[in-house]
Amino acid sequence: MLHDLLRIPITGSTVLVPVDVLAAVLVVWALLARPRSLGRVLVRIAALGVGAVAGLALVWWFGDVQDAFGVAFTSVTRMWVALACAGILLLVVLLVQGGWTGRVVAGAAAASLLLAAGLGINVDFGFYKNVEQAIATNPYKTRTLAERDPAVERLVDLHDWHAPADMPKAGETFSVTIPGTISHFHARKAVVWLPPAAQVRNAPALPVLVALSGQPGEPADLFQTGDIGHYLDRYAAAHDGLAPIVVAPDQLGAPNRNPMCVDSRRLGRSETYVMTDTVDWIRKHLAVATAPTGWGVLGFSEGATCAMQFSSAHPDVFGSALAISSEIAPKNGSLQHTIAVGFGGSRSAYDAATPVAEMRAHGRYADHLVVFGVGGDDAPYKASTATLRAAAAREGIATQLVVSPGSAHDWNTVRYVLAHGLPPVLDHLGLPASGTL
Repeated sequence: MLHDLLRIPITGSTVLVPVDVLAAVLVVWALLARPRSLGRVLVRIAALGVGAVAGLALVWWFGDVQDAFGVAFTSVTRMWVALACAGILLLVVLLVQGGWTGRVVAGAAAASLLLAAGLGINVDFGFYKNVEQAIATNPYKTRTLAERDPAVERLVDLHDWHAPADMPKAGETFSVTIPGTISHFHARKAVVWLPPAAQVRNAPALPVLVALSGQPGEPADLFQTGDIGHYLDRYAAAHDGLAPIVVAPDQLGAPNRNPMCVDSRRLGRSETYVMTDTVDWIRKHLAVATAPTGWGVLGFSEGATCAMQFSSAHPDVFGSALAISSEIAPKNGSLQHTIAVGFGGSRSAYDAATPVAEMRAHGRYADHLVVFGVGGDDAPYKASTATLRAAAAREGIATQLVVSPGSAHDWNTVRYVLAHGLPPVLDHLGLPASGTL
């Protein structure tokens, strides 16, 4: 029963409306509870107003001025933060005014407002679908894959593939440990998705997508929240079980860490972990294509910046990329802090590691594709996306742009871009062409 309760959707009206109504009723009750005088009621109303203004000021300072979260908050999120702060200040006032009835009701009102605000902000960012997802950051069972033996394993050419009768109907998602053999990077477990065609004997040599989460984030985010497995399941169902193998390594090391996908003494060798340890592990354990045309990299936010860095600097590995809300350059706090922790204090090393500089240094690319995605209401990332796309076009990279209407720097954008941006990437990887997933 508990398992079922944890899986109740928390983004639909069946949960949101009752919580919002309860919060509104309790706030009104708290305003009128044992007033004794009109002055006390006016003080409570004033507390709500002051709390709301304080909440807006906090969002402005930490979000707009300090850019502590790396995103531009929408008006919806600002509203919910204001309401939550209003509820907290109302509780403080009633605690001072005294009276157990008022205190209990105010406590319930503040708690319900905080819950309503949390649910509302979650919907705005499109992150957790249910409570279980918030608790279990990586719910996928761990498997150990044996190394392939190319001498005895026969791989079918992708174009000669015919689905056998006993092929599974859906893809399989599980966790694996990818050791930092060369990098010595301390990574969390990666997540792997195998399409139906990869789960049978004599499987075809399939394309592979390396998928990178945002920061803070988990390797499982693109599966649990981004629904990438769901989209590829639909694609595989329409194409004889064919789809790319997806591997989501941990380029962060922990949710609150951001090594920026570079090698540094202070943050670890994140680049080597992805480009050497992970790439070698994939080639040794999975039946994947060998040419860059069969390899792609995708990511969201920090992961998208990494995708641009890797595809720009290593076209010999990745022939395509899908960058959803990429930053213009690696970033860990302020520019000064970024250069200090990631590049040993060298501004020239930082400049050389930006995707634009990497593309310029490489020169003309051959048979390379980058699909850019961004939220329609995400002005800062629309600007960085435009700059990156122009730089890519100058170096002969084929580009496409997917704009998610009515969303910003959130997972609603991710899901929209995956549905509309994956098809051209799959086509470039050598799989059958498809429309929207």
